[in-house]
Amino acid sequence: MLERLYTRSQCQELERIAIEEFAIPGFELMQRAGRAAFAELLDRWPQARSLSICCGKGNNAGDGYIVAGLALGVGLRIELVQLGGAAALSGDAALARDWALGEGVVPIEPRGITLSGDVVVDALLGTGLRGGLRDPYAKMVRGINESPAPVLAIDIPTGVDADTGACAQPSVVADVTVTFIGRKRGLYTGPGVSAVGHVVYADLGVGREILDLVPGTGLLNLEHLLSSNPLPSRDLNAYKQTLGHVVVVGGDHAMGGAPLMAAEAALRVGAGMVSVVTRAIHRPAILSRRPELMVVDADDTQARDEVLARATTLVVGPGLGRRPWGYELIRAALSMAKPMVLDADGLNVFADLSSTAPLTVSGPIVVTPHTGEAATLLDCSSSSVHDDRFAAACALADLLAGVAVLKGAGTVIASHETAGSEILGVCAHGNPGMATAGMGDILAGVIGGMLAQGLCIEDAAVFGVCLHSCAGDAAANQIGERSLLATDLLPQLMALLKNS
Repeated sequence: MLERLYTRSQCQELERIAIEEFAIPGFELMQRAGRAAFAELLDRWPQARSLSICCGKGNNAGDGYIVAGLALGVGLRIELVQLGGAAALSGDAALARDWALGEGVVPIEPRGITLSGDVVVDALLGTGLRGGLRDPYAKMVRGINESPAPVLAIDIPTGVDADTGACAQPSVVADVTVTFIGRKRGLYTGPGVSAVGHVVYADLGVGREILDLVPGTGLLNLEHLLSSNPLPSRDLNAYKQTLGHVVVVGGDHAMGGAPLMAAEAALRVGAGMVSVVTRAIHRPAILSRRPELMVVDADDTQARDEVLARATTLVVGPGLGRRPWGYELIRAALSMAKPMVLDADGLNVFADLSSTAPLTVSGPIVVTPHTGEAATLLDCSSSSVHDDRFAAACALADLLAGVAVLKGAGTVIASHETAGSEILGVCAHGNPGMATAGMGDILAGVIGGMLAQGLCIEDAAVFGVCLHSCAGDAAANQIGERSLLATDLLPQLMALLKNS
């Protein structure tokens, strides 16, 4: 079943529904949260004999008090550091405080405290962060990060924005985050991915009947997609023309490998034919590696335009460069009004040309930028893209009236709609080993191959991204992240599609 990600306000709505419509008391949910966090702590660090628990003034602090009381009950030494005074807690958090005090927990002020626990628990703010962090919270966060002990964050690390994953300075860097009821969007994309550590989800007994009442954003995984059979079955009388013709455009001087990788990926995911429009000098190397490909000299205008006209799908940009040669090719490709994947230098060239005269995108288009390319297209800073990847993906989709794949940890996919852009989902797969040359070229070829076989741009983007990143995970598991190369994904793509 497809899991969903939720914004801060959506999580609040889920909790409201659970309490008001399904009659689960708020304090009961808080107790369940504390028990879930403590169980994970004991399982993760069974050797721990002491805990430092840092609490703020909201419900996140209530969860921390529950953890403290449970830990004291099993004989652990507790250091509960309370910011703002324990009397400031109210509602369910006050009930949790009173229960913990009854168990023998003694809150202490943060003055001069050096955290001494074998494990540090962050129960400062949770999803309650608004804007930046100021003292005493910022000072407490620095203390948590300076501690040599591992850190467990309750619900979300302090400083990480639940909606976007943007991180305040400073933010808690956790080893484990136990999140409750609704999975927070900020845990799965953006800078927050580097701060949350291993994410553990606990639904606290809030069942699917409640989660389904708030739409959320899909956390996309390949297993779920394959179960819905996204690829059309092949007719026994199929022939190569019926399975689509992908034309890859790119490969300026010294960059012949990029279009080759995109083209081979398109073949491996099932496209019937693949041609490469590139520099003639690359032909021998391409054909020696993959003789099934057709190579057209990009400087032969007639031959180039003929193969572009015959294409089912275009993949434009791998190794294209940012010189007049590439400018001419992208104009020729756009004039064909074919379904297109625009990637890599194709995005930069598009931005360059658009800055002087608007370009018309007539056919369905998928763009696949990383953060820097997205910033160039949107004429903004890379940091603004990084800090709100959902907004950036939607802006890109609207800019080109197509589908935007904003690559990175937690790839975000958005689609342009007449009534406003829509987030199609966040990819659940991928690893840091994929941050290497050629990975984007493989992805562009995969999506192009899916388009050529008849998938709409939304399905091709979603399935292509998940297939590509899952292949990356499989390859990393086999050979290790540090040694991972883009072409290592090709055998894994084949294996994942074997029974499709």
